[in-house]
Amino acid sequence: MDFIITLVNGLSLGGIYAMIALGYTMVYGIAKMLNFAHGDIIMVGGYTILLFLPINPVLAIVAAIVFCVIVGIVIERFAYKPLRGSSPLAVLITAIGVSTLLQSLAQVLFGSAPKIKQINLGALQLGDLKIDYSTIITLVCSIIVMVVLNLFVKHTKTGRAMVAVSEDKGAAQLMGINVNHIIMVTFAIGSALAALAGLFYFLKVQTMTTTFGALPGIKAFTAAVIGGIGSIPGAMVGGLLLGIVECVCQSIPELSSYTDAIEFSILIVILLVKPTGILGKKRREKV
Repeated sequence: MDFIITLVNGLSLGGIYAMIALGYTMVYGIAKMLNFAHGDIIMVGGYTILLFLPINPVLAIVAAIVFCVIVGIVIERFAYKPLRGSSPLAVLITAIGVSTLLQSLAQVLFGSAPKIKQINLGALQLGDLKIDYSTIITLVCSIIVMVVLNLFVKHTKTGRAMVAVSEDKGAAQLMGINVNHIIMVTFAIGSALAALAGLFYFLKVQTMTTTFGALPGIKAFTAAVIGGIGSIPGAMVGGLLLGIVECVCQSIPELSSYTDAIEFSILIVILLVKPTGILGKKRREKV
């Protein structure tokens, strides 16, 4: 019974990491940049949910998604778009600056003290098996989101354009695809996923701080690299794998204090064995 609960919790946590990792991997695959401010979009979504939750829970979720999408588009338009074609180092420094800016704004608006909100959705009791409804909802919603995103990429005009841009930006532009628009849509989708991840992660920890998205952001980036940065299925696999490993380690007292070390050790081992990640593919760089 304990193993089943640990497995379900691991899949649920992995679903959160996968949703965040999808934002990282989509932006990298299409715009060829690492958006290290992505974790702070999760924090923006969390504070938005806290603001609107007393009014209406559904309104809070919708407001978080809409506001995170707007923030993501604004960041892309004013921080990253002017750097299109610049060196990766310039983009990386800008991303770190945007991350610091978002955290500082949150501290000015909401203070540095943690905001605690107890949300109890109850639990499902099946004999000796007891699983929180929040865990079940997170797992189910994560699966739905991943399936819908996969269908969107494979079967819609915009999704196929995203694949084309990720394969060859120059050729896609010659075929009439608006590359800037596709990159903006990618940031919007990634930010919406970050808002949902912020909701589910808040249900798990129930404490909001200005660095709320930092640790899950780093772990989700690790998951994206493990699965294969730039690969959507890879981000899903990496997220689920990392979530299961984390929950299994935390369930073993002798390993619980080494959980983070074990997770990052897995990253090192996979990169040594397969540098492109589990589902990543080697790509030839044009010169």
